[in-house]
Amino acid sequence: MQNFECKLGTRVVFGEGRENEVGKYVAGYSKKVLIHYGGDYLKEYGILDRITKSLEENNIEYVIFDGVVPNPRLSLVNEGIKICRKQDIDFILAVGGGSAIDSSKAIALGTMYDGDVWDFYTGQATPEKALKVGVVLTIPGSGSEMSESSIITNEKENLKCGIDTEVIVPEFAILNPEMCYTIPPYLLSCGIADTLTHLFERYFTPTKNVVITDYLIEGAMKALLEIGPKLKEDPKNYDYCAEFMWIATIAHNGTMDVGRASDWGSHRIEHEISALYDITHGGGMAIIYPAWMKYVKNQDIDRFNQLATRVFGVDNTDKEEAADQGIKKVEEFFRTLGLKTTLTEADIPLDRFEEMAEKAVGEAGFVGRFKRLEVKDIIEILNIAK
Repeated sequence: MQNFECKLGTRVVFGEGRENEVGKYVAGYSKKVLIHYGGDYLKEYGILDRITKSLEENNIEYVIFDGVVPNPRLSLVNEGIKICRKQDIDFILAVGGGSAIDSSKAIALGTMYDGDVWDFYTGQATPEKALKVGVVLTIPGSGSEMSESSIITNEKENLKCGIDTEVIVPEFAILNPEMCYTIPPYLLSCGIADTLTHLFERYFTPTKNVVITDYLIEGAMKALLEIGPKLKEDPKNYDYCAEFMWIATIAHNGTMDVGRASDWGSHRIEHEISALYDITHGGGMAIIYPAWMKYVKNQDIDRFNQLATRVFGVDNTDKEEAADQGIKKVEEFFRTLGLKTTLTEADIPLDRFEEMAEKAVGEAGFVGRFKRLEVKDIIEILNIAK
């Protein structure tokens, strides 16, 4: 196990109707906030009204700024920065899923920075401060509600880049499982897939002697594999929604990867696909992850065998055959969610693999820690995913 530091800085407010208390939690930080979101469903289901009512009851002014879309755009972030500066806003309330939260974090960074906020996402600058951010989570899956991550798409350059910094960890996250009732079926499937791949990224590690986190990750994966199909069949079951919402959060809040190196190679590959073709991230991961698994399995066949036997219940004494069966079960699970598992099925063009691979590796020249992937490796993975 590696040396590590761990700080879980977000207050989680979990349960039925808890969004009605948001004003109480905001009041400890601000008297004027930006409410940042996207999607008409917030108005349709009265979610926005409940939030603004709570803010008003706590004498908090607010400015509403909508327009968030999947793969949140840099142009919208820059617009939000201008609003915050002009309106003297000192707190951002993200309402939605990962896109709204990541966009809010970017606005929080940019408002406190004299340069271009994109500098942070390209590594040209290191953030030292940001506005405080709070979250009302409505679409689980990204885990951004407790993470130090933000991922933004620069639509002019067809680039999707991320940053990890503790200055954007949300102060609080309100998780009401009832919010899941409003999620469209496809986005629910994408959220489940995204959550599973977050667990995979941590599971496939080069670090040895990480038994405790292995079992934690395996337990979370088994719970998700059990709950996911039930939730798809009964999407307004409060208990299923509660289980999924919490699994998605802990999958990406740092608990699962203490003391171990996580991989993230496949995420970097997918980012280039969604940057070019705007596929929802979880949908893209359902395509890339099985292909990545097929390509890297011999890097550590014992780990793939462990996943297959412990998590997917494969009963085969031949390690390589068991590994292959486990990968097949991963693909089958994504398909039971109604997701595509090839680029062709998802209508993704097959003529820009080299461009995507070069963008994925960037200046470092490689991605991934479980297996170091260079341009030629990524092109091969994309070919497997065809």
